Amino acid sequence: MPALPPIRLGINVDHVATVRNARGGKHPDPLKAAEIAIAAGADGITAHLREDRRHIVDDDVVRLKAHIKRPLNLEMAATPEMVAIARRLRPHAACIVPERRAERTTEGGLDVAGQREALRAAVGQLAGADIRVSLFIAAEPAQIEAAAAIGAPVIEIHTGAWCDAVVAGDGAGAAAEFDRIARGAALAAKAGLEVHAGHGLDFITAERIASLPEIVELNIGHFLIGEAVFEGLGDAVRHMRAAMDRGRARAAGRAP
Repeated sequence: MPALPPIRLGINVDHVATVRNARGGKHPDPLKAAEIAIAAGADGITAHLREDRRHIVDDDVVRLKAHIKRPLNLEMAATPEMVAIARRLRPHAACIVPERRAERTTEGGLDVAGQREALRAAVGQLAGADIRVSLFIAAEPAQIEAAAAIGAPVIEIHTGAWCDAVVAGDGAGAAAEFDRIARGAALAAKAGLEVHAGHGLDFITAERIASLPEIVELNIGHFLIGEAVFEGLGDAVRHMRAAMDRGRARAAGRAP
């Protein structure tokens, strides 16, 4: 069996900022969390600068860009304000996500098929600043095809529905959702897109999805920040890295 491409781990530090903002002040610091995650094996850091600045704030992004030694992925809505911020700061990557003020977390994928021209413009502006652009979408053929058509080089598949079904013990639902993700990842890779995945992943689901050869990056945040309360952030990241590596090795026939 041919070797599978390595799979990268991006750590989202948003909810370190959530804890900080609950009391105000400077602690805990998302930059320190990013440095610990990188030392423990993270390949990159993700931060979502929301329009309402509910967790990550502008200064966090500035400091992350200036100080971390791994790529910074800026999650953002496709608004003029966020595009301008990204073009000024020039993170390694920008992942465009849907955003609603009332939501607790990102609830679904972008409707790329229904917003082609607006998203095409944002993708072009970001790419013009040498920023790698990804689109956070459901594993639906129409959305994947639209992402490729507007020139996005990367997609990130929303794994939330699958993870929710796994947690709920819905075996049939989980199997159907995983099959949808697998088929979507294969379709995207065939269309020339780089494929990432994220949302709701834990040790078990990350190990499973790492077996899909088309997926080359997972972005994980909330679960790991929660686990850090119990085992420390460095150990939680190492645990996640090991789970992903087991999944990759098993898919390649190198592990039982």
